[in-house]
Amino acid sequence: MKIINNTNDTKIFALGGLGEVGKNMYCFMTGNELIITDVGITFPSGELPGVDYIIPDFTFIKKNENKIKALFITHGHEDHIGGIPFLLQTVNVPAIYCPNQAAGLIRRKLEEKNINYKNLYIYDENTKVKFKTMSVEFFRTTHSIPDSHGIVIHTPNGTIVTTGDFKFDLTPIGPMANLHKMARIGDKGVSLLLSDSTNALNEGISISESKVDAALSHIFSQTKSRIIIATFASNIYRLKHIVDTCKRNDRKIAIFGRSMESNIEISFESGYIKHKDIFITPEEANTLPPEKVCLLCTGSQGEPLAALSRIANNSHKQIKLQDDDVVIFSSSAIPGNALSISRIINKLYLQGVTVYTNTSLNDVHTSGHGNQEELKLMLRLIKPKYFMPFHGEYRMLKSHADLAIECGMPKENTFILENGDVLSLYKGVIKKDKSVQAGDVYVDGNRVGEIGNAVMRERKIMSSDGIVVVIANIDTSNRKLIMSTNITTRGFVLIQENLDLLKEIENEANNIINNKLKVNCIFNDIKSELITNLSSFIYDKTGRYPIIVPAINDIRKII
Repeated sequence: MKIINNTNDTKIFALGGLGEVGKNMYCFMTGNELIITDVGITFPSGELPGVDYIIPDFTFIKKNENKIKALFITHGHEDHIGGIPFLLQTVNVPAIYCPNQAAGLIRRKLEEKNINYKNLYIYDENTKVKFKTMSVEFFRTTHSIPDSHGIVIHTPNGTIVTTGDFKFDLTPIGPMANLHKMARIGDKGVSLLLSDSTNALNEGISISESKVDAALSHIFSQTKSRIIIATFASNIYRLKHIVDTCKRNDRKIAIFGRSMESNIEISFESGYIKHKDIFITPEEANTLPPEKVCLLCTGSQGEPLAALSRIANNSHKQIKLQDDDVVIFSSSAIPGNALSISRIINKLYLQGVTVYTNTSLNDVHTSGHGNQEELKLMLRLIKPKYFMPFHGEYRMLKSHADLAIECGMPKENTFILENGDVLSLYKGVIKKDKSVQAGDVYVDGNRVGEIGNAVMRERKIMSSDGIVVVIANIDTSNRKLIMSTNITTRGFVLIQENLDLLKEIENEANNIINNKLKVNCIFNDIKSELITNLSSFIYDKTGRYPIIVPAINDIRKII
């Protein structure tokens, strides 16, 4: 790994967030000062069985720990704060600056991990933080969670702006984005803009959150039965207007899902959600008339263990569907989840309930990320000399870079990078530099980074081709196989329907062991021979490569 030497230029690079949606982590370094913005996680696809989530590789940060001045958080979503506990367990971070809502969420995370961290400071858009060579200020943006901000980093070599996640909503549920401050920052001169690319493929302007509020209000006013709403627990503004709508329509709310309970509680503490008096327990919800009840739950992505899935499957202990229930999916499908969501919707329809999803007829959801015209507006306000799209898959980054070119940016001044790529800013001029180490670190339960590529390969094989266990008893003194081997399988073939195949595998295993015993009695050699030869034998027979697990016992030691 290349450790960047102390120079007079400013280095800009991402340890997560480029070529992917999530796992955001961006670094800015001038001389001996290193500033970090956001430390997020991403959730694994089905190709990573057993992995809970993925965090950035902190190797470079650990190597340059003495340079860290502070971590700055743009807002409180998991893909921006989820990695903080793991970072603090790896390196010493002198201070964390975050907005109010994010502070509550971070404190809760640290408590759950038993991490005692004292240097957590709350900022607003009037806060300024100064270090020896760099200084930081903030501007308010609009997103789906309160207290979202962009960050301005002033360096000796030029000003850098990172937007965080944003949209431009002229009728938001919360405060307006501070367009005037953005324009003032742009007028003063910005060398480099890093801007959110999540919706860079979507034309036009995103729907206002107030239109969602109106759509939900209409459904509530027309519905005389029980309402069940599934949405993202992290979409605080959506939760806020669901609560406000229930209050106006004289409905009580019962919450289902741990993350939903946590976000509601923190929003109470921060003052973003009021009307605590309308919240009731699930038991109380079952005693009220249907027209007086709203069930607010997790599971908008079809997660099998989430509250809505269990309700749809009739396996929820507290809630059973009623024929005239109305279910609202106030969310959009995360890529890869469409099939799971469709299954849940079909199950709900089969039980006779009415289901609302986000369509051209029902604006029951909008994104917290800006579409193309909003991304252009940010470019026009900030007026950067150079542009680096971030937070998005490659196609999103490329589309965003094309938008910048449409807005008059020279193509050579746009940089579509990968995690670990480094830009060097020196006296207002940017060029590419040598890269730093970056990558994915898997978190599996309490194990962090212990799950390597070899383990993941085996898990993938087991999930698709299964496992074959070969149990053999050997008398090493006589170099003799005691009885025939025992073949056990899981996830490979149905035993009763493939007895002839299993018998062939058994005979082949017997031959491999007997031939090897004629040469030596070293168990590791016998196991290696079984794995190699049986893998080829089984592939020739079935076209599959199950994991081969030899279990060799020395009969003398057993006796």
